[in-house]
Amino acid sequence: MLFKETGKAINPKMIFLHGGGLSAWSLDSVAALLKDRFYIIRPVIDGHGEDGKETFLSIEDSAAKLIDYIDHHCNGKVHLLCGLSIGAQIVTEVLAKRQDITDFAVIESALVIPIKKTTAVMAPINALSYGLIGNKSFSKMQAKALCLPPEKFEPYYQDSLRMSKQSLMNMARSNGTYALKKDISKTKAKVLIVVGQKELSIMKKSALLLNREIPHSRLLVVKGMKHGELSLKYPERLVELIKELLSTSDSLDFEKA
Repeated sequence: MLFKETGKAINPKMIFLHGGGLSAWSLDSVAALLKDRFYIIRPVIDGHGEDGKETFLSIEDSAAKLIDYIDHHCNGKVHLLCGLSIGAQIVTEVLAKRQDITDFAVIESALVIPIKKTTAVMAPINALSYGLIGNKSFSKMQAKALCLPPEKFEPYYQDSLRMSKQSLMNMARSNGTYALKKDISKTKAKVLIVVGQKELSIMKKSALLLNREIPHSRLLVVKGMKHGELSLKYPERLVELIKELLSTSDSLDFEKA
């Protein structure tokens, strides 16, 4: 796992994790909007982009690596954790493992209910069609399914060529079998849970489960949006939501109704 850092290290630290098949570049706009006030850290998940040579093993393994980074580079705690899709699953796992690792968290489109058809939800490239990775027409269809803006197609395409079949298969398996850990209920973080209105029902059920199990959490169903569309197409809106989350006081105004 590699780490891209933006901003001044003296500022409060925020970590943003990209979705499957993407990389740190997918969060450039978010980082640009926040770098003046915060120190933005964007991990490159194993098997992706510049870390394509490192085989992705599992969500749990990625969470352990992220915790190790926070312990050694952030004094064991950050101000905010944010993740999309498989990045959101990693955030969820981190929150379950360490109750006081962050003050705030944003979980966007996290699958936390195991399913059998893993590729229907996550896989940026179906493992069975791995041989088509080099085909730009195929990649453009995948990019459209991921709600990527046109200007981000080229980095997506180049990174797709770096991903190994083993990483892809491991991601699909880990994504589809991931189950929410009971210890998530112990987290002290205030958490915003986001899901698109047009996402699959299993994703909406996952969001409801997260909202039910995380004590200080709010659920936002974004009207008219698909899986990952909020952060990938509308980074300004994501940043607005983050600022609203950070503005919540220490009173009970963030408790569920």
